[in-house]
Amino acid sequence: MRGTVARGFEAVADVFAGLLADARGGMAFSVVRGGEPLVELHGGLADPSTGRPWDGGTVAVLFSGTKGLTAAAAADVLDPEAPVAAYWPEFAAAGKGGITVAQVLAHTAGLPYVDPEPDAGAVLDDRAGAAALARQRPLWEPGSRVAYHALTWGHLVAELLRRATGRDPRSVVEDVVARVPGARVHLATPPPQPARIVQAPGYRISTFLHDEARRRVVERMYRGLLDDTDTVNSPAWYRSGALAAAGVAGAPAVARCYAALADPGRSPVAASALERATRTHAAGTDAINDRPLRFGLGFELADPLGTYGPEPVAFGHSGAGGGRHGAWPERGIGFSFLTNEMRAEDVDDRAAALLGVLHGL
Repeated sequence: MRGTVARGFEAVADVFAGLLADARGGMAFSVVRGGEPLVELHGGLADPSTGRPWDGGTVAVLFSGTKGLTAAAAADVLDPEAPVAAYWPEFAAAGKGGITVAQVLAHTAGLPYVDPEPDAGAVLDDRAGAAALARQRPLWEPGSRVAYHALTWGHLVAELLRRATGRDPRSVVEDVVARVPGARVHLATPPPQPARIVQAPGYRISTFLHDEARRRVVERMYRGLLDDTDTVNSPAWYRSGALAAAGVAGAPAVARCYAALADPGRSPVAASALERATRTHAAGTDAINDRPLRFGLGFELADPLGTYGPEPVAFGHSGAGGGRHGAWPERGIGFSFLTNEMRAEDVDDRAAALLGVLHGL
């Protein structure tokens, strides 16, 4: 274990050391308040195959942690009450003219997978995915159900940002994050060598789901992208810049971004836009995955599972395999737990342990 903790936060280091002792890969945990780091810890292996250590500059794929940073960019740019078709006229096809931007951002649009299924090389192509989704009919009445749109959320929001700004949506997100001193995410720009992803034995997705018919829907949503580490470690993944899952960053950068979002005087997003984006827009049991969830406009919010620790007011976004990134706005705190060792949600208590001890300090 390497890094620093501010006085009074030694208990976080103790928990982190215990987690690291059980790690096959590496991890980092950063906590920032008012622009000042309270916790900057890292350790283990950035690449278990070569023995490369995880150091203070290590970056890793954020998986769906990318969505939280994208949500911050969307908050200042998109009108949530507007129909998607106001930005993107082609989207009105197949009875979708009434779908709003808010329904897309809050995972209630009813478009959880691309149909017909894209070629393997196009799964992470936001432009191709958006073009296909524009032709589709929703699986349910938009707004009537909430279900996590694992990859299609990125396709849809990327196209909305492109239409609203006339710019590469990856650069839009990078620029919003870069307004925070010390924060950076790689989407349009090539990343330095990311940590190599490994999967713990028994890794699996959708651990709340036991219905085989809906399991087939999940398989169609993810297209096997998380079945093996060759895919997620390929340059094609993290150079795609896909806004649902391909961002690359370090824990200190992401924690600084969320700490700024938690501080109206330092936020890269207007206070009114952020307040709207972190208000509950959808909540309930995922219609596909059976997981309790609660969404703002792209942000995950504090939920019945305690995804963001014991703090009752929180927002952020988790990432496949254990990443947890977010803010406790009433405490002015931003945090990021980043790891390259993917564990199944029902057995992974790493982020919960760190957030639990942090909350008690």
